[in-house]
Amino acid sequence: MKAARKKKSSGKTASQETPVPLNRFINRELSWLAFNDRVLEEARDKQNPLLERVRFLAITCSNLDEFFMIRVASLKDLVNAGFDRQDPAGMTPLQQLDAISVQTHQMVHRQYSTFSRALLPAMAREGIVLLKPEQLSEAQLDYVSRYYHSTLYPILTPMAIDAARPFPLIANRSLNLCVSVETQKNSETDPDHDFAIVQVPAVVPRLLAVPADGQHACILLEDVIRMHLDTLFSGVTIGQAWCFRIMRNADLDIDEDDASDLLEEIEKLLKMRQWGQVIRLEAEEDMDEHLMDQLIGLLSVGPEDIYTIDGPLDLTFLNQLYDGNKRPELVYPPYQAPSFCLQDETDIFAAIRRQDIYLHHPFDSFDPVIELVQKAARDPDVLAIKQTLYRVSGQSPIVHSLAEAAERGKQVMVLVELKARFDEENNIHWARQLEQAGCHVIYGLVGLKTHSKITLVVRRDEDGIRRYVHLGTGNYNDITARFYTDMGLMTCAENIGKDASAFFNMLSGYAAPQTWHHLTVAPYWLRRELEKHIDLEIGAARAGRPAHIIIKANSLVDPLMIDRLYQAAQSGVQIDLIIRGICCLRPGVAGLSETIRVRSIIGRFLEHSRIFYFFHDGREELFLSSADWMPRNLDRRVELMFPVQDRAIHQRVMEVLQIQLADTDRARLMQPDGTSVRVDRRGKAHLDCQAYLCQQAQTASGPVADKPAEFRFEPRDVPQAQKSRGIGPG
Repeated sequence: MKAARKKKSSGKTASQETPVPLNRFINRELSWLAFNDRVLEEARDKQNPLLERVRFLAITCSNLDEFFMIRVASLKDLVNAGFDRQDPAGMTPLQQLDAISVQTHQMVHRQYSTFSRALLPAMAREGIVLLKPEQLSEAQLDYVSRYYHSTLYPILTPMAIDAARPFPLIANRSLNLCVSVETQKNSETDPDHDFAIVQVPAVVPRLLAVPADGQHACILLEDVIRMHLDTLFSGVTIGQAWCFRIMRNADLDIDEDDASDLLEEIEKLLKMRQWGQVIRLEAEEDMDEHLMDQLIGLLSVGPEDIYTIDGPLDLTFLNQLYDGNKRPELVYPPYQAPSFCLQDETDIFAAIRRQDIYLHHPFDSFDPVIELVQKAARDPDVLAIKQTLYRVSGQSPIVHSLAEAAERGKQVMVLVELKARFDEENNIHWARQLEQAGCHVIYGLVGLKTHSKITLVVRRDEDGIRRYVHLGTGNYNDITARFYTDMGLMTCAENIGKDASAFFNMLSGYAAPQTWHHLTVAPYWLRRELEKHIDLEIGAARAGRPAHIIIKANSLVDPLMIDRLYQAAQSGVQIDLIIRGICCLRPGVAGLSETIRVRSIIGRFLEHSRIFYFFHDGREELFLSSADWMPRNLDRRVELMFPVQDRAIHQRVMEVLQIQLADTDRARLMQPDGTSVRVDRRGKAHLDCQAYLCQQAQTASGPVADKPAEFRFEPRDVPQAQKSRGIGPG
C-alpha cells in the first residue's frame, strides 16, 4: 500500500513508470489464478452478504478443482512427454507447474484463512455454527448416533490395507478417512502398524443438521464417522483418523479419427476419468507423518502437489449452508426477471415478425427462448427445427420440446456436443433420448467442438415459408440462465435465416458456403473478420481520425489477436477490454499498450456475454458472439458472431457496455504485471453494474429506462464524434 501511495504522489501514470517487459504476454495459467483470486476477494469483502461470501469461497474451491484436473493435468502430460517448448509468455511446462504450485499453495492458505478467521466467526454471530464432536450436547450426541446407525453405517465400507489387501483405487475428488490401526501379528510386544481407508459417502449431504435452539447447527459427515469408528473395526486397536482427498487427471484425450462410435468412446473415457494419474493430494495438517509418507508413496505424488490443510477438506460443502439457509438478510435480495411481454401480439412468432427481440439474461427472463421451441414443437405450421446444444440442464424443457416435435412428425435436427467438458455424461443421456424420439442427432465435426448457440425454426406463414432464428452468447440452459449474463437475439430477417440454413447444412453435410450474409463462423472466417475490423480502426487512428474498440469476453488469450490489439494501441486506438477471467495482454505499458485499459467484473452473476464494438468512423459496428478470443475458440471450435443491426437493440447493448465501463463497485482494473486493483471511487457515485441492470429491467417499460440522476458515464478521451453517437456521457 505504501508503494502504491508513493507511486500516486509522484504524478506519473502507470504507463510512464512501467518499462516495456521482456515478454509481451502474461502466462495463461497464472492469469487464471489471478482471476480465482478476484473471486476469493469477494469472499473476503464484508460489503457482500455473509452467505454470499460463503458461496464465493466454495466457488473458488470448485474452480481450483477443475483447474487442476484439466490445466495442471495437461501441463503434467507435456512434462511427462518431454515437451519443453516455451509458451507465449516464455515459460516451459515445468516452469509453469513450479509457478502454479507456489501461487496455489498461497491461495489455499488464503482460502482457509478466510474460512477460519473471517467466515466461521461471522457465521457464529448469526447463529450458524459448525460443531465439532466435543461440542455436541447429550441430545445432539443421541441424534447424531441414531443418524449414523440408521443411515451411514449401512453404506460405509472399511478397507484394510495390509499384506493381503492392497491399497485400493481411490476415486477422483472423493473424501476419505485414513485410519491408523494397530494389530498384534507376531507377539504382544511387537505390534504392527497398518491402516485402513473409509470413504466418506457422497450420496448423502456432507453436512448433518443437528437440533439446536435458535441456531442453525451442523456437523461434518467425516466427524460423525470418526466418532463411530469402533463400529467398523474389531480385534484391532484404532488410532486416529485423518481426512485426505486426491485429484486425478481428467483431461480426456479423444481420438475421433479412430473412434467408430464417438458416443461409446466418450463413455469409456468418462470411466477412465475416475482413475487417471494423481496430480494433487490434500490431507489434514496434523496427519501422522508415517501414514502420510505411506500415502505419498502409494499415490506417487510429488512434494509440490501435496497440500496440508488446516481445516475441513473440500470447502464446496459450504454450498449446502447457502442452499439450506432461510435467512434472506444474509443473501443478495431476490431477483425475479420480469415476464416477457408480447405487446399487441398473441404468439412469439407474430412478435418476432413485428420486430427483432433482444434478451439480456438473467435481467430478462429466459422463458421466451423456451417458449419459442415449445410453440415450434406444437405449431402445425412449423415444418422443421434445428438447434445446437452444448450444455443443457438436467431437466431441460428445450430438449423435451425437441423430442415432442419429432414425435409430432416435424423434421428435427439437433447437434449435441458430446465433448462439452464435464457435461459429457449429461449430453450422452440427452442424445440418446432425442434419437429415441426420432430426432436426427449429430455429434459435431471431427476435431472441432461446436460451441455456437443457434436455433432455426422453419414455418409455413400465410405469405410463404419463413425462417425464425435465435442466436445467443450462452447455452440453452434454463438453470444457468438465472445467474449467467448472456445476450440473445430473435429475428426472422431473411439474410440471417439464409445463413442459419447454410450453417446447419455445413454441420450435417458437406455444404460449406464461401460467403455469408451476416453470420461469421469460426474456425474458418471469424479470426479474419475480427482482424479486418481491428485493421480498420488502426487505419483511422493513423489518419488522425477517432478510433475506439471495446471488447467484452470471458477470456483473452490468443497471441495473434493480442498482438493485433498492441498494434492498434501503438497507432493510437483507444481500447477498453472487459475480461472476466484470463487475460494474457499487458495493459498500460509504455510503448506497447498505453491506450489499452482492462477491467474485470466479478459479482452475483457470472459475466458470460461476448460483445465486440468497433467505432468505424462513426458507423459503429457492434457484434455479439459465442466465442472468446482464445486459440481454441478461433481455430478449433465452431463458433458464431452476429451483428446487432436494429438501432434500439444497438442502444441497449451499448448501454450495457457503458454501465460496465463506469462500474465502481464490481470492477477491478488490471495492472501491467497481471494483478488487479479496485476502481478508485473517490469523487464518484457508487455504481454496481449488475444491481443497476436488475433495477433497470424491473422498472423499464420499453427499450431503455432513464438512468438514475446520480449516474453519469465518463469515458476517457472519447472524441466528440463518438459522444454524439451514444458512447459518451449520458
